[in-house]
Amino acid sequence: MRCGVHVNLGRRSTVFGVNRALTGRPLQGIGEIFMAVVDKVQAKSSIRHEQGRVRSQNWSGSYRRLARWLDFVSMLMAGVIAFVLRFPGVPTELDAPYVVLTIVLPLVWVPTLMLCRAYQPKYVGVGSEEFHRVLRAGFILTATVAIVAYATKTEVARGYVVMALPLGTLLALVARYRLRKWLHKKRWNGECMRRVVAVGHRTAVADLIRLLRQKRYHGMDIVAVCLPPALASGDDAVAEVEGVPVLGDFAQAATVADRLGADSVAVLACPEMDGVALRRLAWQIERDDVELVVAPALMDVAGPRISIRPVSGLPLLHVEHPELDGGRKVFKGLFDRVAALAGIVALSPLLALVALLIKFDGDGGPVLFRQTRVGRGGREFTVLKFRTMVRDAEARRVELLAANENDGVLFKIREDPRVTRVGRWLRRYSLDELPQMFNVLRGDMSLVGPRPPLPEEVAQYGGDVYRRLVVKPGLTGLWQVSGRSDLTWEESVRLDLRYVDNWTLALDLQIMWRTWSAVFRGSGAY
Repeated sequence: MRCGVHVNLGRRSTVFGVNRALTGRPLQGIGEIFMAVVDKVQAKSSIRHEQGRVRSQNWSGSYRRLARWLDFVSMLMAGVIAFVLRFPGVPTELDAPYVVLTIVLPLVWVPTLMLCRAYQPKYVGVGSEEFHRVLRAGFILTATVAIVAYATKTEVARGYVVMALPLGTLLALVARYRLRKWLHKKRWNGECMRRVVAVGHRTAVADLIRLLRQKRYHGMDIVAVCLPPALASGDDAVAEVEGVPVLGDFAQAATVADRLGADSVAVLACPEMDGVALRRLAWQIERDDVELVVAPALMDVAGPRISIRPVSGLPLLHVEHPELDGGRKVFKGLFDRVAALAGIVALSPLLALVALLIKFDGDGGPVLFRQTRVGRGGREFTVLKFRTMVRDAEARRVELLAANENDGVLFKIREDPRVTRVGRWLRRYSLDELPQMFNVLRGDMSLVGPRPPLPEEVAQYGGDVYRRLVVKPGLTGLWQVSGRSDLTWEESVRLDLRYVDNWTLALDLQIMWRTWSAVFRGSGAY
């Protein structure tokens, strides 16, 4: 390798220290001990970029080794916890097989994850596929243990297996999540990045550079640009794009990547880079183990809708229609209503407390704010929210139109004078949205979906924006976990349309999980 990236895992006594801690006080502070292991391993891990050309395979390999250690520790801790809970007291000779099983489980767990490709570099840092593969490995290992025990007629304590394997999978997921957050923090500081040479037309390349600078957690750093020959040389040559130097034309992409030690070549949609040109470029960069990434002209289409089917030797990209009806729609509606009912019951003390705060805030207005919104298919409904503004807020809106800070049809003011003292706090943590669970229970809204628009906003929609209305609006959505009111109108529309076209239950669960951190951060809430 041309450079080194070193990860100091610390002394192995860290792991054994945890075992001693568990043996000494098996049921006290298990969560704290586990998180301490993750934090200590992360704190001791350092990635140092040496002089010369930096290849992401170096830090990526260190990252995966660290993930394997954490997976091993996760299953080991789960086995110890299950053993202590299932066989309390002083271990006897009858417990010896389970001591061995506790040691064997983590040794089998890591290879199972490898077979499920849970350590693939392409899943590192972004997306949910890494977590899906950990879950799949947990299911496979559990099923394998059950089948082997049945086939060999081995008596295995079901309580031990039921506790050890699911808990080990859960701890591994927590460790992966914490490790990913640590990686994101490194990437925001400019570390652990993949060096990319962008190939395409100037406008498309500029858009890509701006996007990757805004979302550095993707870990892609554009270090050079290759433009069409007319712009790469001659009188009309462009020296740089968004501050990134132009070092050649399309034909020189492989040479530029080799000279800079790039990890990837990203080819954006352009007619010059047809199938033959892409194949030749792939051959040229193959010997240097440089990844080829191709951005198709088709945007915002998620992986589950895309498949490649060869026809007479020609690979064709098939794009499935989004599943907006049928059984999945029924299941989504059932899931929404059950979850909303559970949320109303669980949060009823908080709802009552917020209602009292609004009632005694001083202006004598109602607790709930009712407003007409537009739902699926253009059908209007009454949305419920906790009141956060003064009683005559709608009448005063006309006076404030000139102060609108949004660049589209939305009306948003960062320091809106109509917001009450309690209302500002409720908006900060999105507590004013909680009564919308009754809208979800009634079937007007979904837990996850596009933002519910006002009728006057819908009246200003252009052609494509109407597609937001083919699904129910949501209590949360991609718009909320991606910045809320800080988003431009164009960005909010793009996120809503992406959700409509790529909805899955897994995406809903992922958005709901990310909503908690977005709410606690409070960014874009005003």
